[in-house]
Amino acid sequence: MSEHNLTEKQHAALRRIPAIEQVLVRGWFLDIQEQYSRDLVTEALRSVVAEIRTQILANREISHVPDDAQLAGITRAKLESMTASSILPVINVTGTIIHTNLGRSLLSTSACEGIRQAASNYVNLEYNLESGNRGHRDLITEPILQRLTGCGASTVVNNNAAAVLLTLNTLGRGKEVIVSRGELIEIGGAFRIPDVMEASGAILREVGTTNRTHLKDYENAINENTALLLKVHPSNYKIVGFTAAPGIEEVAELGHRNGIPTMEDLGSGSLIDLTKYNLPYEPVVRERIEAGVDILTFSGDKLLGGPQAGIIAGKSKLIRQIRKNPLMRAFRVGKLTIAALEATLRLYLNEDRLIENLPMLYRCTRSMYELRTVAEKLEASLLQVFGEDMTVAIKESHAQIGSGSLPIETLPSLAVVLESKNTSADALAANFRTQSRPVIGRTQDNRFWMDVRTIGEQELDWIADAAKNVMGGLSRNSG
Repeated sequence: MSEHNLTEKQHAALRRIPAIEQVLVRGWFLDIQEQYSRDLVTEALRSVVAEIRTQILANREISHVPDDAQLAGITRAKLESMTASSILPVINVTGTIIHTNLGRSLLSTSACEGIRQAASNYVNLEYNLESGNRGHRDLITEPILQRLTGCGASTVVNNNAAAVLLTLNTLGRGKEVIVSRGELIEIGGAFRIPDVMEASGAILREVGTTNRTHLKDYENAINENTALLLKVHPSNYKIVGFTAAPGIEEVAELGHRNGIPTMEDLGSGSLIDLTKYNLPYEPVVRERIEAGVDILTFSGDKLLGGPQAGIIAGKSKLIRQIRKNPLMRAFRVGKLTIAALEATLRLYLNEDRLIENLPMLYRCTRSMYELRTVAEKLEASLLQVFGEDMTVAIKESHAQIGSGSLPIETLPSLAVVLESKNTSADALAANFRTQSRPVIGRTQDNRFWMDVRTIGEQELDWIADAAKNVMGGLSRNSG
């Protein structure tokens, strides 16, 4: 609206808007400037004043302009919003334990303490305490990885995609890398083996077919320009039916006969036999090294249960080559990742206590009895909140490990399910998702599902608080 067409009330309201510089030297705003810089307070105040002016111009009957105290309150709220962290803790009731979009594995108490210590102190990241000379950051995690996996040497980069790219670039640049057509996978975030290989400078040599590849296919493809035999463990799919693939021992033995290293991308990176915990089998790093694989890449933040990292383990000679690659400096990790990873790896030295110490494994192995107890507590608290306005029931559910790990298998679980005649499941999900501590579930058959496999006692209270806010919002909207 043009200011020429304003009412007298609007003109009067506009005249009462104070000048920015005058407001900044008043008591309320001097107090705010003890907490925030003058420039930031000025920016927030200008934004608040602009909003007030817009409201006045849009409403012909408006006459109220906030006084100093009210203006200070609005400005402080604006500043809190401007300076608040964008990364928020959420409650995961999706049924996916290692949820990529929600930060993957939860870290152990010891890993969190390791990060705290490394963050708040100088550390011997690249300093040899015995000699007083420069050391190497790999020497912090390498001894324990040698013990856990049997590798000759290892190095750590920022994720498994980087581990694959760096290894291919070091060992296969300008030469052929033989891989089965059935293993040219794509995983989340458009990570495609052919694209990664192209970016690395290696030449892709496909062998076999999508569903069947034989050892002779690898053997027939070997020539004087072959640098690597590559095996890729399917991380988010499985081919079933009329299939064939040579065992890793056969491929490794073929490589050794021809003087060609064998590389395997294990993806999820399990350090233990998961079948001991009644979980589906996943290749174990030590088993692959004992089978003769020369170089392995795997994640630190999936089945291993640590921070985001890519681990390269294998023959010392090959690791030394990788460390000398100029890209290594671009992909290496910092002290916080190394501290968290080492603390996580140390948990595996006492496997008898691994379930209680490793959050990822604990959530994967919770008994149905324990899940029933949690589900009944959550059901009771939600019934108290929603009463007859919502159907609340416990139903059987299927959880998954997630992040491409064990893609076909699911874990039996339970969920507390909400259904409303007046509110859609999507609207319920959105309401829970926008709470101060967001609750992230899933919708199915116009119901909102909260799988309990990933939640603990404290989170039950947080979900109940969120439910009270959701119920209050629904009541106001219906009123």
